[in-house]
Amino acid sequence: MLATLLEGMPLLLFAAVCVVLMLGYPVALSLAGTALAFAGLGWLLQALGVPVHFEARWMGSMPSRIYGIMTNNTLLAVPLFVLMGVLLEKSRVAETLLDAMTMAFGALRGGLGIAVVLVGMLLAASTGIVGATVVTMGLLSLPTMLKRGYSPALATGTICATGTLGQIIPPSIALVLLGDVLNNAYQQAQLSMGSWSPKTLSVGDLFVGALVPGLLLVLAYIIYLLTVAWLKPGTAPAADREGLMQELGHTGSIWPLLLKGLLPPVLLIVAVLGSILGGFATPTEASAVGAFGALLLAAINRRLSFSMLGEVVRSTAQVTSMVFLILIGATLFSLVFRALGGEELVNHMFDSLPGGVVGATIVVMLVIFLLGFILDFIEITFVVVPIVGPVLLAMGVDPIWLGIMIAVNLQTSFLTPPFGFALFYLRGVTPQSVPTSAIYRGVVPFIIMQLGILLALALFPGLATWLPSLM
Repeated sequence: MLATLLEGMPLLLFAAVCVVLMLGYPVALSLAGTALAFAGLGWLLQALGVPVHFEARWMGSMPSRIYGIMTNNTLLAVPLFVLMGVLLEKSRVAETLLDAMTMAFGALRGGLGIAVVLVGMLLAASTGIVGATVVTMGLLSLPTMLKRGYSPALATGTICATGTLGQIIPPSIALVLLGDVLNNAYQQAQLSMGSWSPKTLSVGDLFVGALVPGLLLVLAYIIYLLTVAWLKPGTAPAADREGLMQELGHTGSIWPLLLKGLLPPVLLIVAVLGSILGGFATPTEASAVGAFGALLLAAINRRLSFSMLGEVVRSTAQVTSMVFLILIGATLFSLVFRALGGEELVNHMFDSLPGGVVGATIVVMLVIFLLGFILDFIEITFVVVPIVGPVLLAMGVDPIWLGIMIAVNLQTSFLTPPFGFALFYLRGVTPQSVPTSAIYRGVVPFIIMQLGILLALALFPGLATWLPSLM
């Protein structure tokens, strides 16, 4: 019994971290503190002569790991993309864009929902932050949709699903972090197989691979809204264009409003993604272009001020500090996990699973889906992917396909009741007159659509790998 318990210490470490996180302690401190506690326990048991697997030499590499994090050029894109997103939020670009799309599609049955999906897609490509997109769209569009007779379930479900597009539509911060972690796992897997000149995986590869699945999701959402509006007109009625114009305080032609709302964010997205896809800039360099472009948009919209810049810088510093502190805590967790023999344990578990690489991939996807209920994408990316990634990649899984599968999987998890993060974000800005059950009912069709995309990716990996192979 004791021998089995000692062999399972890496799994106990993982379970202990989940318990501590569920108790509400800060993520970075939970990861680092629990890891140090188990490292101390392993050292103590060895000192007492207990036959426990613990290689203390792993702990000596922690300073170099931290230095590597601080000097990582890829991770430099995180604060710049966050700065771009916060600038766009504070400069009310989203509000102008939503007004323009509402004017363009509002007179159609289901048109307001389509406007929300398209604006959410552009916001996701501009900010890449799920929580910010859900809250922004909830504050701006939900009152209008409810006022115009939309079913609360359809309105809230559309906003939640659209907000999670920030997980998969590039340039997503989730893909930036995932790309860096998967690149390390990919190189580690190749070294373990005896390849001393390992290939690399870039964040740009994941950006390109995410384009087709992301656009398919957007198309599926729009088709669903049109179908619901056709079958049940009362749940997604057409709005009176003149009434919308009066409500938005706009008179005359809608084209100036469309140009003002649509052109700036589209140009910004083209500048960021186009520079990456065209090979003119790395994701880090493109993030600097995006941040500068967002600054120009704020100045053009006459929203730029010293007080606003102060808020933007503080928000960016808070988010960036959180990401890097979690990354340092996750690095310590990963070192202790390996020191306790966790890597060998995971390899043995995967080898013993029925179905080979297919069975191992299904188990990993299921575990990530369930962990998405209690952990944010940052923790899952930094804690889970370094553990399972090298094993799956050594078994022959394509790294781009694996990254897109994880991103879509987490996106689905964030929508699934009762623990989905997107549901909590929207509940915080939804009127009390809309019951939580309506939000849960509203997201179910979108969860089914996302599971369909996940199944399509599993059956046809080329959906994620074809475009990167061309680039």
